[in-house]
Amino acid sequence: MLISPTNSTLLVIDIQEKLLPALHNAEQLMLNSQWLIEVANSLAIPTIVTEQYPQGLGHTSDQLIPYLSSAVFLEKEHFSAAEELHIVESVNKLNKEQLILIGAESHVCLLQTALGFSELGYDIYVVTDAIASRKASDYDTALIRMQQNGIQLVTKEMVAFEWLHKCNTESFRKISKGYLR
Repeated sequence: MLISPTNSTLLVIDIQEKLLPALHNAEQLMLNSQWLIEVANSLAIPTIVTEQYPQGLGHTSDQLIPYLSSAVFLEKEHFSAAEELHIVESVNKLNKEQLILIGAESHVCLLQTALGFSELGYDIYVVTDAIASRKASDYDTALIRMQQNGIQLVTKEMVAFEWLHKCNTESFRKISKGYLR
């Protein structure tokens, strides 16, 4: 199944200041997350940002904040955002069936959120080049487990091209010029 720009939401899971220095591939996470957030903004894809216990882990990275002006920010205590009633209600209100997940950590909050929203009936797409863990082995194992549970693994460009659907449109020209060259 292809990702639809009219039927999807971008979920940015816990890309928080105090967690970033511990992540194995933090630089890739930040660059690719920013890229995908900017593309989502250009295409008016709704974005929800979660923050895991910000009193301890800090808030969303300052590097991403300028690109999240239209996003909804929601705090959580459960590792799975799907266990937080206010987050589930916010996602449900958007009336979209597909959730695109980026963030951290691959084997904890991101994995549990993917599995949880999948159980709630959402089609889940995890952007493998925009997620991170502290250890490479945890990242690798998280991908295997997600795939074993029917979660779709995609890259940032797969998402962008599926959102765009075709060339020779103003959206394609804008994204192509700004992000695909």
